[in-house]
Amino acid sequence: MLEGIFSWWLREFRYDSPCFNYVIGDRPAMATYSTSEFRGGLKLMIDGDPYTIVENEFVKPGKGQAFSRAKIRNLKTGRTIERTFKSGETVEAADVMDRDMEYLYSDGEFWHFMLTDGSYEQFAAPESAMADAIKWLKGNEVCVVTLWDDSPLTVTPPNFVELQVTETDPGVKGDTASGGTKPATLETGTVIKVPLYMEENEVLRIDTRTGDYVSRVKA
Repeated sequence: MLEGIFSWWLREFRYDSPCFNYVIGDRPAMATYSTSEFRGGLKLMIDGDPYTIVENEFVKPGKGQAFSRAKIRNLKTGRTIERTFKSGETVEAADVMDRDMEYLYSDGEFWHFMLTDGSYEQFAAPESAMADAIKWLKGNEVCVVTLWDDSPLTVTPPNFVELQVTETDPGVKGDTASGGTKPATLETGTVIKVPLYMEENEVLRIDTRTGDYVSRVKA
């Protein structure tokens, strides 16, 4: 009886079966995703490069086969393209991992991060991985670093950061309702638009996703 059960297990849970992933818990190196599993944030290997799904739409035309229309972003280049996949088609999963890391410093060529899990392991991210994150980091911010082959691929800063204004035109007293703006240079060197009444040395809360001023930070 035990022989029969073992033979059934070998048939049903072979290494390339979806059941294998369920039982073992970790996807094998050549794991795949079906279009039915597509969702925003899923990481895929396409034409040898890692991509993430930005948007996915299931399309069922009146005639012909259903398909998925996905907007995908190349994690190496940042370029976003649109691609269609036949319903039921499978795509190789990208072996990438998102880790929380604290930004430490930049040596001019690399930006250095340390895992926040207590291991003190450090990683060096090239400028290509930093992209717009460079604008918002002064030190000690916790970012999401996407690793591929154990190397930083992309760096996502916190949604909000607090930065000091180092240079701007003198504030216009009492002008809090006109809606006018002026440029202000932050301590990272980034220039943003701020209300006319803002002064130098004030600390501002910034939305890194849009680059917009949110509010003043009270002392």
